[in-house]
Amino acid sequence: MPTPSYDAQQRITAIRNAMPEGGMFEGKEWVTSPEAFPIQPELLQKIEDLGDATLAFQRACNDLYLDGTDGGTHAWVTQLLDQGKPASLIKLGRDPLWRNALPRVIRPDLILSETGVSIAELDSLPGGIGLTGWLGQTYTDLGEENIIGGPDGMIEGFSRAFPGHDFLISRESIGYQPEMAWLAEQLNQLEGSERRVLNPWEIEPHEVAGADLYRFFELWDLDHVEHSPALLQMARSGELHFTPPLKPYLEEKLWLALFWSPALRDWWSTHLTPAHLTLLQECIPYGWVFDPVQLPLHAEWPQLGIQSWNELKKFGNKERELVLKISGFAETAWGSRGVSIGHDLSGTEWSAAIDDALARFPQTPHVLQRFTRARVIAHPMWNDATNQPANLQGRVRLCPYYFVSPDQQSTSLGGILATAVPADKKILHGMRDAVIVPCKTA
Repeated sequence: MPTPSYDAQQRITAIRNAMPEGGMFEGKEWVTSPEAFPIQPELLQKIEDLGDATLAFQRACNDLYLDGTDGGTHAWVTQLLDQGKPASLIKLGRDPLWRNALPRVIRPDLILSETGVSIAELDSLPGGIGLTGWLGQTYTDLGEENIIGGPDGMIEGFSRAFPGHDFLISRESIGYQPEMAWLAEQLNQLEGSERRVLNPWEIEPHEVAGADLYRFFELWDLDHVEHSPALLQMARSGELHFTPPLKPYLEEKLWLALFWSPALRDWWSTHLTPAHLTLLQECIPYGWVFDPVQLPLHAEWPQLGIQSWNELKKFGNKERELVLKISGFAETAWGSRGVSIGHDLSGTEWSAAIDDALARFPQTPHVLQRFTRARVIAHPMWNDATNQPANLQGRVRLCPYYFVSPDQQSTSLGGILATAVPADKKILHGMRDAVIVPCKTA
């Protein structure tokens, strides 16, 4: 079939006409671009390799936490990850029924830098799955022949990783329901199935007995998920199955700091292959658990040259190229909330952020990481004000979606979502003036 030929305005019109009624997200908009985002083959190979590496890392994290619960030498890690969580949820995460279960989709947030990519976060309950699938189909229909994952990579990847699963979407996550409803419709067409999109307040527990449920809600939000006690009890008894697994300790940013802990160097080198270890060292920015513990007088925090966190307050603007963020078990731990960028704050604001993070450590631990300076790129966009094509000078976050094989030993890349924000923004997250497109091979 010959490749269709479109000018920029025709492409924009075709993209907008292809949008399902009701959109993809509730109350969210973005800037439309006539072109997918190109990724050079060398970088694409690194991103593909990160799939199996991040899966191996999650397995090693799971084993490390459980080692601490079984009386191993790393009980301090388990204790750290359990901080601020109710005893019932800690017990839930340790249930033998899902001891070895891992998330079946992994989405790192990758900052496109001058030297490659940097992992800002590892998300095992990501939004954007339906959106990336729809974008892949839509831009393929425009004639883009090299969309990563092709037009159906996201849908087929989800189908393999979550066979027959219904969707259970909470009030907190309701903004993502349109894209998940679109995904369910595509899966039903592909499989001839009847997957359901459910909300906890519209069902009774007995109606999901025997079901496999893709939970689209955070574990910190369980108190606001209707019927959660009954649903969790059914999961413990095997009457229904949740994925991602009910493991709050795997949903923490602390892991990216623990990866650099000198006390865990042997653990990571033993539980990761040399290739995976090297790749993760290249891509995970150096970080520290922001623990207010008092160090011995002869010790200092690695790579910082300080003996107390209070000395961070004296750092100059250049030295403050650091990011302080909440680890995970809090409603401000997703999106761009709960993030303080040191060189973007005044000295007074930076000092206040440090004091707040240290004070909150017993309930909501924070992590400190090196700031990754994103590369500035130019990408085509459509300027609605002038009704003309233009170029966005922006910084890019890449979100690859890796779907885990049934045996939990490998991953497949379903697609990559690119978010390009104006170059003056330091936090690379979805916003009204960001361009959102699928990625293609350059």
